[in-house]
Amino acid sequence: MNICHVSFSDQKGGAARAAFRIHASLQGGSAIHVTSSMRVSRKQGDEPSIHGPNGKKAALPLARSALGDLLPALQRTSNPVLHSLSWLPCSLDRELNASDADLLHLHWVQGEMLSIEAIGRLRKPVVWTLHDCWAFSGSEHYPNDPDDLRYQQGYHRHNRPPGHGGLDLDRWCWQRKRRHWRRPIQLVSPSRWLAGCVQRSALLAHWPLRVIPYPLPTNVYQPWPQALARKLFGLPEEGPLLLFGAIGGSRDPRKGWDLLEAALRQLAPTLPALQAVVFGQAEPLDPPRLGLPVHYVGALHDDQTLALLYSAADVMVVPSRMDNLPQTAIEAQSCGVPVVAFNATGLPDVVEHQRSGYLATPYDPADLAHGIGWVLEDSERRAALGLQARQRAERLWNPGRIAGLYAELYEEVLNSAPSRTR
Repeated sequence: MNICHVSFSDQKGGAARAAFRIHASLQGGSAIHVTSSMRVSRKQGDEPSIHGPNGKKAALPLARSALGDLLPALQRTSNPVLHSLSWLPCSLDRELNASDADLLHLHWVQGEMLSIEAIGRLRKPVVWTLHDCWAFSGSEHYPNDPDDLRYQQGYHRHNRPPGHGGLDLDRWCWQRKRRHWRRPIQLVSPSRWLAGCVQRSALLAHWPLRVIPYPLPTNVYQPWPQALARKLFGLPEEGPLLLFGAIGGSRDPRKGWDLLEAALRQLAPTLPALQAVVFGQAEPLDPPRLGLPVHYVGALHDDQTLALLYSAADVMVVPSRMDNLPQTAIEAQSCGVPVVAFNATGLPDVVEHQRSGYLATPYDPADLAHGIGWVLEDSERRAALGLQARQRAERLWNPGRIAGLYAELYEEVLNSAPSRTR
């Protein structure tokens, strides 16, 4: 089988990293008889199986993305997440339809890489791994909150949310999807929560769906000596370290930094030796005063460095309000670090409560603080949680297992596909 993965980027962002890992897992499995390549708009690595525009053409995707970002300003919304309209005329579908790929595997294709209309014009068999909620929503990549049910009801004039003004671009985007996506595509959800959202959606509920988690290179994300890891990062040699990370660090409200702040303020008097480490952003000009030291290590871009940082920590906290299958959580567990998170959205697929970490009551900072304290207060318990987290990672997210699941799915899709290639 010749599989072509289609992703805006091969490195930048969680979805791009996940797409690359799926591609890499297929390359590493000689027993599954899959030839895998990637078509990207922005190639940032040097892997020869990844293809994207080069030379003068390399600037075109950036220009398209910048132009595409102008139109969402015509809509006013209280939802702070990224919105993508995928509206610019596009010819990439012609290239993909003419390629020698047996099957196209779509990932995050926004940033004006593929228009909504171009997705509907694909004629080869397609598998689409959803990395967020955009495919079944309007233009937003996640609902505003758990009570935002517009993606379930359909986007109509009467259910436009309060505070939503200007042009209703979410409705326009959803209507274009409904009009142009006539052939159901085989969907893959990395988490049970996102799969449930798909099945409740007004747009894609009847499309075929499979749950397959992300693969993880567990040979890289493995426990390293904690003392060495702390020394390399210049972190304190003694005392418990709590780790939090997200692209944009504390600036993305969906990632729940404010909830972690409240939990840390409660913990500071009871765990005076506790210190926090934040990656994904540099130290802000006016850092928050939490009653405990906070170390900022900035953005980290390679797997080996990330694995070392995880190994320096005693607990990883992922306080997301809404998340699919956050890779920071599975990476930390693979490095033998217990994870504390809320028992909501995709996190129960990652954390086994009181076996590989702690799932707190959504979205209660007091119970989040309790969970952190529960992990840290007993060193033997913490070590057992870390061991079980590592074993869980090796069992669930090893690349060979995930590659096999995808190879089986590709075979099913190819065997059952109508003449989409005509």
